[in-house]
Parts: sequence; C-alpha cells; structure tokens
Amino acid sequence: MTQHRQGTREEWLAARLELLEAEKELTRRSDELARRRQQLPWVRIEKDYRFETDEGSASLADLFRGRSQLLIYHFMFGPEYKAGCPVCSSIADGFSGSVVHLENHHVAMTAVSLAPIAAIQAYKRRMGWSFPWASSLDSDFNYDFNASYTEEQQREGIVEYNYRSMDVKPVLEASEGPVVDFAAMVGTDAATYTREAPATPPKA
Repeated sequence: MTQHRQGTREEWLAARLELLEAEKELTRRSDELARRRQQLPWVRIEKDYRFETDEGSASLADLFRGRSQLLIYHFMFGPEYKAGCPVCSSIADGFSGSVVHLENHHVAMTAVSLAPIAAIQAYKRRMGWSFPWASSLDSDFNYDFNASYTEEQQREGIVEYNYRSMDVKPVLEASEGPVVDFAAMVGTDAATYTREAPATPPKA
C-alpha cells in the first residue's frame, strides 16, 4: 500500500497556496520563453521545395494557404512504411480539430511525410482524418530540416537532431523493445523505421 503524508484541511490549504505561487512563477517563465521564441531571427528559405497535396503539386509558400504563419508537423511515414507511426498517429488524432482554431489566428497547419501522396491519402481515410497532409517524397525538405536521414547518414551514425548531435546507427542485434515493436506496426524493420524522426520545424 502506498504511504502518503496525511494532514488537516488547514495544512493542505497552506501547502496548496504555496504550490499555487510556484505554478504562477512557472507560467511567468513560460510566457517569457514564448516571448524569446517569438524574437528569434528569421532565416530566409532559398530552396524551392515542392510537395504533393490533395490539390496537386505545391510550393512551400502554397502550404501557407494565405495565412501569415505555417506550422508543420513531420509525421513519421517513410516511403517504405505500410502505415503511419503509431506514436505520431496518436498525436495526430487531435489535428483535425486544431486546424480551424489555428486558422482563426492566421496560422496554417499541415503534416509532411516522405510517403507517397497516395499512401498518405489512404492512411488518412483509414484513420478518419481531414487535416492537410503533404508528401515531400521528391524533395530535400525533410533532410534539410533534420527530420529524415538517408541510409548513408544512418551508417555514419552522427546526425543533427533537435539542435544537437545524435547517434542514429541502428542496433542491428535488437530483437525486442519499443522501436522493434513500432517498426513491426508500420510494416518495416527497426533500421528503416528510425530513419524518420518526429519534428516540428521552426514556424515560417
């Protein structure tokens, strides 16, 4: 049985008020971090990235759909996958409802994956999703933003991910564990599965 400290209502209230102050301080710090994030310098994207969407071929600018900001989620769905990553899928379950609220704040949202557009569309139908989702199959976009890695990069081992170096060499001898399980769920092996990574590139 779990042992937990007991006390009076007055002791609980005093502790709760103390915790409330800590929660307010955390909110203030979060607001300050958000302000600093908004003040990061903008970097011009020079490359002409192309995507395939439900409406056809699109540029990066087209993905804004007339909004002033674009929020992209890199959905782990590689060309060799038979289905989308189960973790990304659980996150994406809320995207369809979020799109309209973001658009009301002049923010467009889309998922991007290396899978062919036909595979993306089939998976969207299977999952009952309606949010925008583009294929970057013939583009360097995922690689340039460190969300996907080539087999050569994986063999070399060290790549940049989440603003730091990360070892992506596959553990070839692994026969069990979450990564092996997730790879099986998407119909591929662990090495192929881990050439994709979840990411939200900086807002444009």
